[in-house]
Parts: sequence; structure tokens; C-alpha cells
Amino acid sequence: MTLYLAEPRGFCAGVVRAIEIVELAIEKWGAPVYVRHEIVHNQNVVDALRAKGAIFVEELDECPTDRPVVFSAHGVPKAVPAEAERRNMIYVDATCPLVSKVHLEAERHSRNGLQTVMIGHEGHPETVGTMGQLPSGEVILVETVADVGQIEPRDPDRLAYITQTTLSVDDTADIVAALAARFPSITGPQKKDICYATTNRQAAVKAMAPGVEALLVVGAPNSSNSKRLVEVGRAAGCGYATLVQTAADVDWRAIEGAKAVG
Repeated sequence: MTLYLAEPRGFCAGVVRAIEIVELAIEKWGAPVYVRHEIVHNQNVVDALRAKGAIFVEELDECPTDRPVVFSAHGVPKAVPAEAERRNMIYVDATCPLVSKVHLEAERHSRNGLQTVMIGHEGHPETVGTMGQLPSGEVILVETVADVGQIEPRDPDRLAYITQTTLSVDDTADIVAALAARFPSITGPQKKDICYATTNRQAAVKAMAPGVEALLVVGAPNSSNSKRLVEVGRAAGCGYATLVQTAADVDWRAIEGAKAVG
């Protein structure tokens, strides 16, 4: 069996930055430091930070006012830091800068009188955070090409779109094309919102997949990036592509006899 490693692989700069922010917060203020939502969707990282003194919660009201709180790399709705300030809490925003860029785009569209369409996954923390930059109703969420035919904007000629940063490049292109076909005047970002690390890793998997009999994506089941890589591998022709968190998750019988594994 020959094992092929995708290049690039591993954590992106935004993830590394967020992890370092939590570690520095613990170093500065001591344990415990509270973190709203998993800092990144990776159980090994979360467990390691928990061992150092991080406490992970889902909502701000689970945090005492006398301890610092870090906001995850996925970003948070505007109401969250506003509430932290109201409670006089110390908080650190570890939102990925590329996610913050999308937040700023949404705000700019609103200032320009445009209603925003967001391409993303309902309920994902990044989508929730981005939609929460604007008042309710200002952002319309679409997840699929079919959704594009169902939305009813206020003014079809006054629309802009943004995207979650961790989507499938190919699927997103199809949705953008559907939006442009239905709403010819819709405007989009000057540079694509899907982050460069997501794009590069999907391209690496797409190139590798046809040449391997099995593809193992090491990541968490709640990681959008990891799940997209499995989908990309399957779509690119790999007959067996699956998600694993640790070596214990590998189904060795499923890849027994494989000569090439990615």
C-alpha cells in the first residue's frame, strides 16, 4: 500500500491564529478562559485547549462576568459583543479575518441599499454570525440551486450575494450561476468569499482522488471544510472517501488490498 499526502493540508492560518489567541488569553489571564463555541471544529484541538484551562460554552450567559471570553474563528452575530460590553466583560474576538471580510461586505451592501443573499449552510456558526451582522430579514439564505428559485427579495434589481468561506467551490459556482440567471443585476464580491485555504485543499483532493482507491479525510464530523473534502473526493472519482478523526476510526477492512490510499 502506498500512502499519498495531499498538498497543501492541515490547519489554515485562521485556525492557527484562533488557537494561539486562546493560548495567549490563558497565558495572560490564567485559567479558566471561556470560549464561546468550539474555537475551531476539531475535537483534538478542543480537548488540548480544555486541558490547558479553556471552558467551551455555547452562549454568553454561560460565562461569568469576571472571566475573559474568546469568540470562535467562525464569527458571531453583532449582538454577542454588544451583550459582552453591556455586561462589562473582557472579550477577545478570534474571528478569522477572511470571515470578517464577508461581514464587512454584508454591511457595505446594506449601506448601499442592497438586500443580501448569503450562500451557506443553515445553522452553521459562520452563517449564523454573518447573517447576524444585519437586522433580521436583511439577509436571505440559500443552500442549493433549488433554493434560488424559491426566494422572494424585496427588489430583484437591488441584490448582492456573499458566501460562507468553507463551501464547495463547484457547488457554490452552480448557485452563483443560478442567482445570476434569475437576477441579472445581482452583484458579488470583487474576490471570491470562499477562502484560499479551502479552495487550495479542495483542488488538491480533486487532483488526488482519481488516482487513489481510498481517500481518508482527517477531520471532525462537524467541520464544514472536512465534509466538503469528502464530497469533493467522491465527486472526483474516488470510490471510497470517508471522514476519520483518529486512527481508531479507520475501517481497515474497507481499505484492505488498496494499493493507493490518499
